[in-house]
Amino acid sequence: MWEIALAGLLFVALLIPITAILVDSPLGRSFARRLDPQSEVTAKADVLELQRKVEVLEAEVEEMRSTLAATRDEMQFVQRLLEKPKNQPQSPG
Repeated sequence: MWEIALAGLLFVALLIPITAILVDSPLGRSFARRLDPQSEVTAKADVLELQRKVEVLEAEVEEMRSTLAATRDEMQFVQRLLEKPKNQPQSPG
């Protein structure tokens, strides 16, 4: 009988620090966040904020693509201008 009580006491004594370690760990915090109903609202707000940021980044990438295309066109034009005198004989002057 005493052995069972001692085993139970030892079990509880070991369970307390293990529980404290798990609750204070990132896993415990993640579990607590999932149980918190307020975190759903925060998570939805975070998702909306991330969607907004992605849209802004996509718009900036599209702007950079158009700028790059314009820069390529300008570079090709300047390159043709620089090559033109080499290909055509110069007029007497």
